[in-house]
Amino acid sequence: MTQVSTIGLSEVQVIAGYAIFLASYLVFALGKFPGLKIDRPGAAVIGAVLMFAARIVRPDEGLRFIDFSTIVLLFSMMLIVDSLHLVGFFEWNAEIVLRRLKPAQLLPAVIFTCGFLSAFFVNDIVCLVMVPFVLSVTRRIKLNPLPYVLAVATAANIGSVATITGNPQNMLIGSFSGIRYRDFLGHLAPVALIGLFLDWAVLHWIHMRTVVPVPEPAREIPLPQLELSRLTKPAIVVTAVVGGFFLGIPPAMMAALGAAMMLVTRTIEPRKLYQEVDWGLLVFFVGLFLIVGGAEKAGLVGRLLQFAEHWNLQHLAVFTGVVALLSNLVSNVPAVMLLKSVVPGFADPHAAWLTLAMASTLAGNLTITGSVANIIVVETASPEVQIGFRDYFRVGLPITVATLLVGWAWLTWVR
Repeated sequence: MTQVSTIGLSEVQVIAGYAIFLASYLVFALGKFPGLKIDRPGAAVIGAVLMFAARIVRPDEGLRFIDFSTIVLLFSMMLIVDSLHLVGFFEWNAEIVLRRLKPAQLLPAVIFTCGFLSAFFVNDIVCLVMVPFVLSVTRRIKLNPLPYVLAVATAANIGSVATITGNPQNMLIGSFSGIRYRDFLGHLAPVALIGLFLDWAVLHWIHMRTVVPVPEPAREIPLPQLELSRLTKPAIVVTAVVGGFFLGIPPAMMAALGAAMMLVTRTIEPRKLYQEVDWGLLVFFVGLFLIVGGAEKAGLVGRLLQFAEHWNLQHLAVFTGVVALLSNLVSNVPAVMLLKSVVPGFADPHAAWLTLAMASTLAGNLTITGSVANIIVVETASPEVQIGFRDYFRVGLPITVATLLVGWAWLTWVR
């Protein structure tokens, strides 16, 4: 049996640490504190402050608990992706893909475009850009927007599993695991690719079987007018950043260099770029580091290791199920933050880290609240199409189950 260590804390401090941790994760699970307007970033700030106030975390320990490479990578990728957003980079990519497609081919085009872009850029921004674009296309060619909007959300989640920079939880895992970008991509890109085909199959089966295609030449897909001259520099910078990732340069350093180059500009007002940054997410990460650090001092890691031994979490099938369940209970980033201290104790940490990334990401497709990308899609689309819990769940359940099974089987085979 694993001995639980509380690192010199009194019994009162241990109890306080667990209480702060549980209260914080309750808000992460519910999205807000009952009766108060405290959201997830707010709960992370309050929880971190209480860890300091209870002297569970000392001021000199605070910086040690925060993983600055994760923060730098997340912030830098936000700047890069937001710069691309402001100059129309994502619309340009969509135009290249959709220019010669027929309306009947729109669904797979949306799925694979969103999946590919989400693999290399933060999936939340991809969703924010693609939903208005998809709504505009479906409105003009008179198609039901629901399956295409659902395709944006589900494909963005699936595509983001492929790389360290696909979503925030992968960035966290990349920093703590030390897995190289190419290694991560080599193991999880096949899961993402197969997952996108499964996504297409499920959405087509549920929504498109009874749709009669109208082969009218006039119903070609409308595309936005873009100033391609504004895209030259961003395209060069992005190519250099992705190339640096493949060459093995630490992602945080390469992304920071790319973000710095993006800030050297004559066309984008810096204030607009800073307004695009999700500061709440950065605050959320910092607060989470401190809350989990305090809980670790209070003996949380020892308790989790005992749980892992009892339930055989080292078996990838069991671990996949636990991660998927926890990700839907408290959201994927808090789930990864909680489990990051347990994985190094596994017999095969490399496979466990990849399973954690795979399961926490793909589990986000189960419900609307399963990932931030889903919420962005639903809220952005709400003026034109209302997506209820049942609308999402009837496609989210089969997509989640199928992709998790594929991910588990693949990682079990290639480990």
